Amino acid sequence: MRKTGSNSKQPAKKIGPPLWLLAELTYRCPLQCPYCSNPLDFANFSNELTTTQWIDVLQQARQLGAAQLGFSGGEPLVRNDLEALVKEGRDLGFYSNLITSGVGMDEARVKDLKKAGLDHIQISFQASTAELNNMLAGSNKAFDQKIAMAQAVKKHGYPMVLNFVIHRHNIDEVGKMLQLAEQLEADYVELANTQYYGWALLNRDQLLPSTQQIKQAEQATNEFRKTTKRKDMKVYFVVPDYFEDRPKPCMGGWGSIFMSIAPDGAALPCHSARVLPMEFPNVTQIPLEDIWYQSNAFNAYRGDDWMQSPCSTCPEKTKDFGGCRCQAYLLTGDASNADPVCAKSGQRGLIDKAMRESQTIEANQPMVFRNKRESLRQ
Repeated sequence: MRKTGSNSKQPAKKIGPPLWLLAELTYRCPLQCPYCSNPLDFANFSNELTTTQWIDVLQQARQLGAAQLGFSGGEPLVRNDLEALVKEGRDLGFYSNLITSGVGMDEARVKDLKKAGLDHIQISFQASTAELNNMLAGSNKAFDQKIAMAQAVKKHGYPMVLNFVIHRHNIDEVGKMLQLAEQLEADYVELANTQYYGWALLNRDQLLPSTQQIKQAEQATNEFRKTTKRKDMKVYFVVPDYFEDRPKPCMGGWGSIFMSIAPDGAALPCHSARVLPMEFPNVTQIPLEDIWYQSNAFNAYRGDDWMQSPCSTCPEKTKDFGGCRCQAYLLTGDASNADPVCAKSGQRGLIDKAMRESQTIEANQPMVFRNKRESLRQ
């Protein structure tokens, strides 16, 4: 039985409904990526919502006005009820997206997901070669599986969406990644430079590329855009926060359009928010409407009343919303500080220092992999 929100407050200003719901179905995953965005202590959250509970969440979210639904993890394919949840999302009128490694999927399941009403599958790659991909994934079969599933996705009429997570170990392969995407007839390619939360922050010294590597990767991307015969293929190069002097408008602003539900039912304003020292409401106890509009967690950093200087007087505060609260907390110890990525923050030196120090670390130094795997060298 859900309760009404008890430890809650009225939002300072009128807000709209959540438009995008991310259903993190599980933290379980067969891969062991050292940049995983799941919490470092994910093993402490072993309880997962049941099928019935997830269906209730989807129904509540749709009633609130959410229109886009993402299924992620961990690896959402480990949930045997994924097809049932996809069908529920379709019946409710969501546009649905599966974010997956492709591991745990076969062509029959691709067909079943299509039949259930899934609109979109995004497959992630660790690299453009089997050797590096499999080393980073911790599986000697991962690369071949991803290739086969990308082909199956294309065969069954989905948009072909590929995601390559970029960092020091693979950034010099960007040109080859794009060639692979072209061979697979991708429609969309995201070259997503690692953002430093969770396991990526733990391994930051080993993952941060140099400024020169970023520039070369951007050049390779632009050259590919000019020369590819696939002019209809959209290529997105996402620069990591550390290499810019203004923060990104994280999730469109805290509690503005995005809601993530963790595997155990915790409702989060972004998928990384669990790092913050605050209590998050749970969908098994509180209705989604109360969580979105009334909870302390979702109102904590809405608007600009919470802002300190320099954000409070910055003319750009309505564009970037002060940046990322998780990054501010992880790097400065105070989530209400300006995102230290910002050159105006007074703490930009923390970023610059990390970038300098990372370049003194040899690329083959051990990384910490998730799933209790021993640290490995390349």
